[in-house]
Amino acid sequence: MSRIGKQSLNIPKQVEVKINESSIFVKGPKGELTQIIPDSLEIIKKDDNTLQVLCKSENRLSRALHGLIRSLVSNMLIGVSQGFNKVLDLKGVGYRASVDKGVLNLTVGYTHPVKIAPPPGIKISVDGNTTVKVEGVDKEKVGLIAQQIRFVRPPEPYKGKGIMYRGEIIQRKVGKSSK
Repeated sequence: MSRIGKQSLNIPKQVEVKINESSIFVKGPKGELTQIIPDSLEIIKKDDNTLQVLCKSENRLSRALHGLIRSLVSNMLIGVSQGFNKVLDLKGVGYRASVDKGVLNLTVGYTHPVKIAPPPGIKISVDGNTTVKVEGVDKEKVGLIAQQIRFVRPPEPYKGKGIMYRGEIIQRKVGKSSK
């Protein structure tokens, strides 16, 4: 039995949970999310503010999915009540970002600006031309869009230029040495 899967989940205030046989629906002040539940698992409400994920069978697949589904439901509860965000910093001469009609425009040393359109439910904002903030309800989508933005110009180890997550430490390398 999964150590993570057997932990119970507390439902925050202002969050509404509906459980069907094959899915769970979570609605809160920030938005709403749904998740499909595999047939080998079951989600039950213990009382008004506690959820429990249970295994119907003890085969290898259901044990593997037990902790995963519990973590996904936990992320759903946090997302609809608080939301998720990732902050990226642009470092380099002339590197800047702007938002035009919801589309992120990145000028990071290429001959053309790179445009990234976020999916529905994801909001991108720019502070001071060099800080990009990605916000949303779904943790997976927020992380995916942040990764796509970082992939445009990943940080390089010699000068430290590029797009990096806030708080990320880049191991610097020494350049060529003369004889």
